Amino acid sequence: MYTAIGYAAQSATAPLAPMTFNRRTPRPDDVAIDILYCGVCHSDIHQARNEWGIAVYPLMPGHEIVGKVTEVGANVTRHTVGDLVGVGCMVDSCRHCEACAADLEQYCLEGPTMTYATPDRVDGTNTMGGYSNSIVVSEHFVVRIPEKLNLAAAAPILCAGITTYSPLKHFGVKAGHKVGVLGMGGLGHMGIKFAKAMGAEVTLFTRSASKAEEARRQGADHVVVSTDAAQMKAAAGRFDFLLDTIPVQHDLNPYLETLRFDGVHILVGLIEPVDPALHAANLVMKRRVLAGSLIGGIAETQEVLDFCAEHDISCDIEMLDIKNINEAYTRMIAGDVKYRFVIDMATLKA
Repeated sequence: MYTAIGYAAQSATAPLAPMTFNRRTPRPDDVAIDILYCGVCHSDIHQARNEWGIAVYPLMPGHEIVGKVTEVGANVTRHTVGDLVGVGCMVDSCRHCEACAADLEQYCLEGPTMTYATPDRVDGTNTMGGYSNSIVVSEHFVVRIPEKLNLAAAAPILCAGITTYSPLKHFGVKAGHKVGVLGMGGLGHMGIKFAKAMGAEVTLFTRSASKAEEARRQGADHVVVSTDAAQMKAAAGRFDFLLDTIPVQHDLNPYLETLRFDGVHILVGLIEPVDPALHAANLVMKRRVLAGSLIGGIAETQEVLDFCAEHDISCDIEMLDIKNINEAYTRMIAGDVKYRFVIDMATLKA
């Protein structure tokens, strides 16, 4: 076993604090990784505070992990000691169901093993995430970080990046399409960059007119202030796709009206009931589609990293000393970060 250190929550009301624990000895297909950087995702807060009702304590968040391989199991062929690698939201799945066979491990019919707060499929222990100095993961769930990418800025691609890239790719966004991106946080600013790189005409929908200049810097061609009735009316029937990154309940109906017939509204940020209620006429009368998408499979996660290297795309980040993680959570809830905190794990070792 490895003795590891990290920051964890001991209960839903406790702040994250240092913790020493054990990582397993690598199995034959395992890769041991010295963690260099870990992104901070809003879902880390939901889990640490048990806002989804599924937390298991102690809970060590972190699923945007970049590090260096320090040891490999006897059967490992994809990675060698010294490789720079990443681990995203999953560390295992059944690997034999229809979804896994299609490289869609996130939809594993038996349920994927998430990077933290999920029972390990072999020994039943609680998985512990990347707010740590090390991790041990099956090589199938470890991806290669392209040399061209900045390591710290690459970390959020493993969640925020793949979450927005996957639905755009799946629904076939290409040159000539008009794509609206709802919200410009960690997910939204990546969605703008990806849609633009795919050749689409990109519009940010935001409640704040002050974000217009920043949205254009990220690559948006246009900005629609969603609280301006005249602007929303002018946008009616214009869009082929809406990428909805808003993580809280919001009225979908005005946005649906901006889609053309056969348009697709894709939810990637909301996993709560839709409220207020959806007016079915907004779907039926124009054959519009309301869809959802969850992260991406391992092959597609490697694909998005390579896409980012090819198109010079990275996440806008603010580096974080891990001792300030609780203050960072407060800032994230207030929207006071552009656009992703990334923990420098050298601060943990210090």
